[in-house]
Amino acid sequence: MSGFYARPIEATVSAIMQPKPPPTSGKPVVAIIGGGVSGAGVAYHLARMRADAHPVILVFEPRAELGRGLAYDTDDPAHRINVPAAKMSLQPDDQGEFQAWIDARDAVACDPEAKRPDGQVFPRRRLFGDYVASLLKPFLDDGSVRHCRAAVNHVERRAGRWSIRDDKGGVTEADIVAIATSHPPPAAPGRLASRLAAHPRFVADTTKSGALDVVRPHDRVLVIGNGLTAADVIASLAGRGHDGAVTAISRRGLRSRGHAPVPQPLFGDFVADAAHSAVSLLAGIRAAISAAKAQGISWHGVLDQVRAQGHDLWRGLPIAERRRLVRHLRPYWDVHRFRVAPQVETVLDMAIAAGRLDILAGSVADARIEGELIACTLQPRHQRQPLERSYDAVVVTTGPAHGAILDTQPWLAALAASGHLSLDPTGLGLACTERSEAIGPSGTADPSLLISGPLARGTFGELMGLPQVTEHAFFIAAEIAAKLRQVEIKMHPA
Repeated sequence: MSGFYARPIEATVSAIMQPKPPPTSGKPVVAIIGGGVSGAGVAYHLARMRADAHPVILVFEPRAELGRGLAYDTDDPAHRINVPAAKMSLQPDDQGEFQAWIDARDAVACDPEAKRPDGQVFPRRRLFGDYVASLLKPFLDDGSVRHCRAAVNHVERRAGRWSIRDDKGGVTEADIVAIATSHPPPAAPGRLASRLAAHPRFVADTTKSGALDVVRPHDRVLVIGNGLTAADVIASLAGRGHDGAVTAISRRGLRSRGHAPVPQPLFGDFVADAAHSAVSLLAGIRAAISAAKAQGISWHGVLDQVRAQGHDLWRGLPIAERRRLVRHLRPYWDVHRFRVAPQVETVLDMAIAAGRLDILAGSVADARIEGELIACTLQPRHQRQPLERSYDAVVVTTGPAHGAILDTQPWLAALAASGHLSLDPTGLGLACTERSEAIGPSGTADPSLLISGPLARGTFGELMGLPQVTEHAFFIAAEIAAKLRQVEIKMHPA
């Protein structure tokens, strides 16, 4: 497990209960808001760590099952995990558990495309959700973890306690709150959302169930964005029999890269002589890629090493350099770090070869509805002359708007207004300490309010890939377990 997750943990906190709960016998209560992998992982690890003490662990999640979230609650057969199953696990110290779970159940028997010629398995994403749900089931069955199938609509600090209201009318009081909510939805660039909202085939949020149902088989489609979500959209449309022309436009026209033909060893060491600027870090990575190539190792091994050492590298950068990295280098990092599944890459390659997919570097300067069509003015990168194009459908896949997280859920905005939350200065989520304690506008951290998962990315750096999310969930659980001991001492002094 990464070193920074194994640091000693101290703590302090304050207290309480839950909406219409069973008797708690004075037990401390932990409320986890969000039941995707981040929140479910915290609940799972905390239940295992504190099996003797039996705190009340309550997870707020509107979905029917914990552990799915946006990523793993999809029935679309084109949606696959984008790393081999052998590297997916909820256990930080047992990377192969998901693969073992698949093997024990022959879980991809009905999915012949899952297994690649080299033996690696890239199953459908929903299967990983099944795996996480299976790990949580015993704890849900015995009451160690409780699933509140509701959405939170208000959180406030009251008399030293957290009071949580949900959309089912429940009021819960808790000692500790962990915020593990989903990524914010994508944001359509400029005025597109308002100008195209009335068009039946303007898809502003692909995460909504059936979002692509409006796209017809022969429609000309403009996809705004060119990352993993765009790849999923194009693969999903192909799987539905769509054969119309697709243009994928993004500022730099960078397409998510694929995996190496064979696994590559980690290469390089970026911590021993750590860079203290975005420019020097980039120079070091480029030099390592050249050295790796001379030894027959692809860039994959270098980028994987950067990812593995990512937290220490990120910590060594001043805030100004972190901002510079996010502003200038993040798009290049994303397309190399977050690789498409081989099955999806094949679909994209075939579409490009057939002339049906055009990847364009540029932006959408303007768009308007003209009858059934959407007329778009595209501004290619490094060109003065715009392009006028008409499409039957426009799909937004620009990725999560992390910098707008406080605007997406009123209860988060209220926590910020009351001095408990603030945005991270890098624009990657919510501000928190190295112990993941939320930082308010005054710069003061609250030890009873924690940020779990990608919303803590601004502090921890690489927190989007599953291995890092899993480690962070374990880390948060350990933090909470230590804090609970302090709560119990206060509740039951010797």
